[in-house]
Amino acid sequence: MAGELFIGLMSGTSLDGVDAALVEFKKHQQLHVLHTYFLSYPASLRADILALQHPTENELETSALIANTLARLYADAVIGLLSEAKVKPDAIAAIGCHGQTIRHRPELGFTMQIGNAALLAELTGITVISDFRSRDIAAGGQGAPLVPAFHQAVFADRNHNRAIINIGGIANITYLAHDGETFGFDSGPGNMLLDAWTKQHLNRDFDANGDWASSGSIIAPLLADMLTDAYFSLTPPKSTGRDLFNSNWLNKHLHHTDYRPNDVAHTLVALTAHSIHNALETHCGTADEIFLCGGGARNLLLTRHLQSLLGKVKVTNIDALGIGIDWAEAIAFAWLAKQCLHKQTANLTQVTGASGTRILGAIYQA
Repeated sequence: MAGELFIGLMSGTSLDGVDAALVEFKKHQQLHVLHTYFLSYPASLRADILALQHPTENELETSALIANTLARLYADAVIGLLSEAKVKPDAIAAIGCHGQTIRHRPELGFTMQIGNAALLAELTGITVISDFRSRDIAAGGQGAPLVPAFHQAVFADRNHNRAIINIGGIANITYLAHDGETFGFDSGPGNMLLDAWTKQHLNRDFDANGDWASSGSIIAPLLADMLTDAYFSLTPPKSTGRDLFNSNWLNKHLHHTDYRPNDVAHTLVALTAHSIHNALETHCGTADEIFLCGGGARNLLLTRHLQSLLGKVKVTNIDALGIGIDWAEAIAFAWLAKQCLHKQTANLTQVTGASGTRILGAIYQA
C-alpha cells in the first residue's frame, strides 16, 4: 500500500547548509527514505546568520531579509530533491521546515527560528509546516529537543535499552527504555565550539575526522573548568544552544593565552564526550545499545573518546538502524510535519517539561 510523502528540511546550529529528506510514511509508523539532498550555505549567509546570534544594529530588518534568503535556499533544496527523485511537487503532502534558530530562550518564554515559511510555500507550491517549538514553550516546555518523540516512534525496541545521541552543533540524547519509557534532553555542546575554534585558527568550517584535534593533547585543567558550567548540572528538562555555548563562553575559560590551539581543539572534543557520558550516567538508565547520528558521528576522535568512556557498551552509528547519520533530523521534521497535518501530538512532556502533549507546528497551506 502506498504511503504519504513528506519532505523534511533541517538547518541546524552547525550552519553548514540544508539537509532535505523525502520520506514515505505508511501505517504503524513505517517509513521509507526515498531520497536525500544537501545544499550548502554560501559563506556570506553563514556569516550573516552567525552575526544574528547576538544583538546587532537593525536586526529586525536584517533577520527578515535573511529569512527570505533562507526560504529561497530551502526552495532550491526542495526543487533539487524532487528533481533527483523524479517526484512532482503535487505528490507531496507537506514540507516540515525547522527553520534556522537565531534565539532559543525558553527560560524567557520564547524561541525564534527564521525561514519565511509563507514564501517557501509560494515558491514550491507545497504546504509548509514550520514553527514546531513555540507551542511547546507556550505550554511551559523547553521546545526542545523535539526528536525524542520521533526516536520513540521509529527506534524503540522491546528487548533493548537504547540511547540515540545526535551530535550536531548541540548534542542531544534520547533514552529509549525497553519498557516504553522515553527520556531526552540537550547534553551540551556538540560540534559548535570546535567548529568555531577551527574556523578561527585554520579558516576551515570544521575539523574533518577530528584530525587537527588529534594532533593535540587534552588540557586537563581547562576541561575540568569547562565542565563546571552550571548547565551541565541542571536536571532535565533542559535545552541549550548558541545563546550559551559560543566563542565568548570559550574565551571566558581560556585564562591562559599560551595554550596550543590544537590542544584546545582536542580539549573541546573531550568536553563533548565527557558531557555526553556524564549526562548518560546521571540522568539515564543503563543502555544496552548506543547509536550516534549527526556530523559529530564522523569525528573519529570523538567516537573513540565516547567508546573509551562508555566501556563495554558498543557505540555505533545510526546507519545500523537503517537511517544515514546525516539525515536523522531532516527525517524527524518530515515526521513532525506528518503529525501536525494529521492533528496528532508530537511533544513528550517528560522530555520538554510542557504541561501537556500538544500538536506542534504552524501550517501554511499551498
